[in-house]
Amino acid sequence: MMRSCSDVFSGRGFSRILKFTSAIASLSFFCSATMATQSVMVGWNAGTDPGIAGYAVYYGTTNGVYSKRVDVGTNTSTTIAGLVEGRTNYFAVAAYNTASIEGTASPAMSFIVPGYLIMTPGSGDGMSFPVAQGHYYTIQATTNLTSWTNIWQTSTASSNAWVSYQDTQAGSLPHRFYRLVLH
Repeated sequence: MMRSCSDVFSGRGFSRILKFTSAIASLSFFCSATMATQSVMVGWNAGTDPGIAGYAVYYGTTNGVYSKRVDVGTNTSTTIAGLVEGRTNYFAVAAYNTASIEGTASPAMSFIVPGYLIMTPGSGDGMSFPVAQGHYYTIQATTNLTSWTNIWQTSTASSNAWVSYQDTQAGSLPHRFYRLVLH
């Protein structure tokens, strides 16, 4: 059964744990089916320093160079929306005190946004796509854009990474179209 992105991921994202300077972070993946963008929820355990007045989340597509900052106050999680499928995003959290002086940001945590299928350059019939932990993916193919057939399925992903598939049947067909189904 093919389900929409919101049915598949709503409330059941992946978790990953990373130690921050004085907190633990986990990412949970929730996707939005609109405009080919998705969201990720970034959460962490509250710091133990009694001087912490709030937290800021930094993120961007270059490790260590954050183009955006979100002040989340005393919340220990936030949802970052508008992430583009197929891109790697980097996140860091910094605590600040009542004078708005920030401590050292956490080490970066990366997340590759799933839902993007690309043909592998030079392979003719190879393709790659990112996966999220705890989910599986099906590649479907057609020659007429009407009748789709499942040609390959991943196992349930154990990490957020890129996977590849080589369609050995493609060479015997005049043309073939593909789509990726997220479960």
